[in-house]
Amino acid sequence: MKRTPAWLVAGATVALMAAAAPGRAQVVKLRFVPTGAVPLVGGYMPQRLALSRERPAAARKLPAALAAPLFGVLELGDPARPTRIAVVVDEPVNKPARLLVDTNANGDLTDDPPAEWTGRTGAGRDGKQYTTHSGGAEVTVRVAGDTLRGHLGMYRFDPTDPARASLASTLLYYSDYAYAGELKLGGKSYRAVLTDDMARGSFAGKEGPRGSGVRLLIDVNANGKFDARGEAYDAARPFNIGGTTWEVRDMKPSGKSFAIARSAQSVAEILPPPDLSPGKKAIEFEAKATDGETVRFPASYRGKVVLLDFWATWCGPCRAELPHLTSAYATYHPRGFEVLGISLDQADAAEKLAAFTRENNMPWKQVYDGKFWQAAIADLYVVRSIPCAYLVDGDTGEVLAAGNSLRGEQLAATIEQALKRKGASAPR
Repeated sequence: MKRTPAWLVAGATVALMAAAAPGRAQVVKLRFVPTGAVPLVGGYMPQRLALSRERPAAARKLPAALAAPLFGVLELGDPARPTRIAVVVDEPVNKPARLLVDTNANGDLTDDPPAEWTGRTGAGRDGKQYTTHSGGAEVTVRVAGDTLRGHLGMYRFDPTDPARASLASTLLYYSDYAYAGELKLGGKSYRAVLTDDMARGSFAGKEGPRGSGVRLLIDVNANGKFDARGEAYDAARPFNIGGTTWEVRDMKPSGKSFAIARSAQSVAEILPPPDLSPGKKAIEFEAKATDGETVRFPASYRGKVVLLDFWATWCGPCRAELPHLTSAYATYHPRGFEVLGISLDQADAAEKLAAFTRENNMPWKQVYDGKFWQAAIADLYVVRSIPCAYLVDGDTGEVLAAGNSLRGEQLAATIEQALKRKGASAPR
């Protein structure tokens, strides 16, 4: 039984004003989520606010006990008539720092709810201790005759940290609000979220180098999350789902409603990446290994547990994982553990790859085609970063583990568990 998320049960609505026939639009109204939207979206895009010692006009009234304030002003909502929200970071020496936000934009920073601001201290790159603060506040923004009240997350690195010197006079902030619910395309319902990625306090969008800054996220494969590839669409550009090109129209700047219609334009469909979470099936393929033999994955590994390892000789984090991998191979290979390496090395690196695997005690098979990030198997698995690995049952093709459980000291424990599950006994 599939469990419906609580945020969707609690009042998400969709108004369908017309069928999605060509040229005709359906009006969509999603539920506003004022705070806690980052987990729904799956991340955030930090924006920068410059801080200075100069007090701005937007900070008309201040608390009396400010020791070392830095000021900034957020301009949100209508670009022509922005809502100006003063922000103050007070950082006295050897005393707790404070964040003040003029949440109602009236110029008075003495009548607002306390902003969240918590410090976390840890070692920097030079071994010294530095404190990063994080928190935020819920602000009220006027936009095109509507009022939008949503939470802005905020954080600030320690201004004395030399590794963060370029951010010494900067506050980072991001939108923690969104619209969420369901919409229908071609007669099918999808979970959807509308985001203000640039934290402008407006969903009208503004075209820039990275798009409009407003995205419509649609859970095309219904796996409960939004993938950056194939499920995140710029709300100002046409997108294709199921072979039909759609477009967003009539977006209210407050985001409270918009329309979707079939587009007169035609764009290619970008499919979401395959679901390779534990319990799902690995993608089968056939490829020639560097030793000249043909590998049929996972059929060539019947009776085994095999680690499909995407890596490259030029990848520092991959090299850092090697001691854990070679140790695990020596320990568990006699019990049925195998590795198949998929190299993302660049063209003309075959000799370098062969020398590297010899020198680093890597006797398992490697597949290498010299296509770098466009390596055929990496493209099949939609690999966007390395190291990347999947532990697979050679008999069933089931993905047994992925992600952090295959990194560092966790790798050995994950392999041990998989072999026990498969019934492999320890060597005598």
